[in-house]
This record gives sequence, C-alpha cells and structure tokens, in this order.
Amino acid sequence: MQGCDGSVLLDSSGTINSEKRSVPNRDSVRGFEVIDEIKSVLEKACPQTVSCADILALAARDSTVLTGGPSWDVPLGRRDSLGASLSGSNQNIPAPNNTFQTILTKFKLKGLDIVDFVALSGSHTIGNARCTSFRQRLYNNTGNGQPDFALDQTYAAQLRANCPRTGGDQNLFVMDPGSPTKFDNGYYKNLIALKGMLSSDEILYTQNQQTFDLVKQYAENQEEFFKQFAKSMIKMGNITPLTGNHGEIRKICRRINH
Repeated sequence: MQGCDGSVLLDSSGTINSEKRSVPNRDSVRGFEVIDEIKSVLEKACPQTVSCADILALAARDSTVLTGGPSWDVPLGRRDSLGASLSGSNQNIPAPNNTFQTILTKFKLKGLDIVDFVALSGSHTIGNARCTSFRQRLYNNTGNGQPDFALDQTYAAQLRANCPRTGGDQNLFVMDPGSPTKFDNGYYKNLIALKGMLSSDEILYTQNQQTFDLVKQYAENQEEFFKQFAKSMIKMGNITPLTGNHGEIRKICRRINH
C-alpha cells in the first residue's frame, strides 16, 4: 500500500500481514491466480527479470484493452516490495461510504487530483460490488431508517431483491448493468440517471460542480474519458515505485524471496 510495488500480492507469512485481508480487499480483490500464471511463464523464460509490480501494471492495461477500453504505454522497471501494510490498506483505500472530501484527500495524498478521481472511478464500468458495500443506501442511508433518495428508486428496488436488510453480504451485483463486461462510458451515464451503485460513485454527480461537469463530459464523449483514463492510469502506476537496489524481483509473487 506504499505505492505501485506489488505488495497486495503477498500472502500472510512470518512477519507479513497480507493486504488481501484488509476490509476493502477481503472477498473483493481477486484474480491472483492469473498473476501467478503469468509470473510462472515469465520465470521460465527470463528468471528474475520482470517484477510482479510490472506484471500488475501490464495486466491492468491489457485487461482494459481486452474489454474494449483504451491502451497506454506502461513505464516499466518497478521492483517488488519486501513487505505489506495491512493498516495502510485499511486506512488509505477509499471506502464506498466515505465522504467526497475524504476520498479526494486520499487521492491527493498519493499525488492524484480531482480529475484522476473522476477518470479512475470510471473503471467501475467493469466488475461487481458486494451487497454489504451499498446496503446502507437501500435501507438506512443517514441513520434515520430512510433509503438514499439520490438513488433511482426503481433501481433501488431491483437491488433490494437480492440485497436484504440482513444477510447476503457477499451477494454480487454488476456495477454497470447495461454493459457489465465492456469497458465504456456507461458508468457516467448511470450516474446521470442516478443509478450509481456506490455512494462514492454517485457523489461525483451530486456533490461537486467540477466533478459534475466531468461526469457529463465523459458521458457525452467516450474518447475524452478514454484519453484521461489512460493518463490517470500512468500517473497511478508511477506512485512511489521501488527502483534501483530497493526491494527485489520476486520469484513467486505471493512471497518474498528470503
């Protein structure tokens, strides 16, 4: 969680408390076996040459392209961390019920700005959210037993069908029902229709003029969204990487070499 250093890939062992166990990552971040498979092939061809951190950055780009999104040149040469930060993962990853200002502050602490916030949130055009991450909006948004009326109520009723008041925490819901496996600008169109599943998504349209304008811009112009998403992904991939003699190049992404 210190930067783009592959720390999230480490399993718990010895002194390492895996970031996979943090509240935002547990039962959420997945696909680690894909990284394992890529690393295995690379180690046979070029032992200890390509870091797990670089594999992650490249996999993020390639999965975006494979689902119809933009491509970008991925700067390479990162090295892998020698540890993980469970507390950092718990504290620094934006939560779905964080306030607008809290999320923006978390982005800024990593050198990202309000434009990056809006563009990178567009990755929610792909993937799923757990019932537990948005239940509050359906039943008790501000602690008064009322739902969030900033959420389209027909859509809210559809969500309630499989996200009960209690139980079903891990039930999964596609975040962009219109095109769940296509990387496009449907996410922003959903926000305008008040169908942003997470509170942290919808606030981009309802709580700040600059983000409101960007949401409208990206909803109307997919090319603009793609262009900015690529820029923001390069920027995020450059957050305090380990280079030179810092860190190592792991042989297996799930554990450090020694």
